[in-house]
Amino acid sequence: MRRAEIARTTNETEIRVAVDLDGTGAATITTGVGFFDHMLDQLARHSLIDMEIAAKGDTHIDDHHTVEDTGIALGQALTRALGDKAGIRRYGSAHLAMDDALVRAALDLSGRPYLVWNVPFPAAKIGSLDTELVREFFQSLTTHGGITLHVDLLHGLNAHHIAEAAFKAVAQALRAAVEPDPRRGGAIPSTKGTL
Repeated sequence: MRRAEIARTTNETEIRVAVDLDGTGAATITTGVGFFDHMLDQLARHSLIDMEIAAKGDTHIDDHHTVEDTGIALGQALTRALGDKAGIRRYGSAHLAMDDALVRAALDLSGRPYLVWNVPFPAAKIGSLDTELVREFFQSLTTHGGITLHVDLLHGLNAHHIAEAAFKAVAQALRAAVEPDPRRGGAIPSTKGTL
């Protein structure tokens, strides 16, 4: 039962997110923000987490609320799907190369949200998306998913490649962290006995 669904409605956005941690990476994504949809699709496919994300937001103003609130809802869905986190690997990391871009991501499903983001972009926009919103998405995801996440750009020239490498690196790290650990025997992966 490692599945969850979250519905979140505010005066700025209306979002529904469903996840299946034991999926195949199937994705149905509609946020009204084209490049963001593409990145969320990469996050699902490379984490092997099935994701359904439908968002309607005040994109006539800008994309900020839609991107941020999608991160909130996805983080909440991951938290609910993970439950008490018994038997998972908990940690994950990845180096992801995409053409000129090389990104390192490392995460801990600790329940203690913290984001370290060292990913400068050489352009202010990718399509219509402000590149600063990439960090905003991961800030919301980590805060509401209880995730410690470090993302570092080791090399990169093209903003599209950098963003895509970041999403794919986080996806690979997330895939490793949520996987059941057959040696753990269903125990909570913490000396405290809880996460």
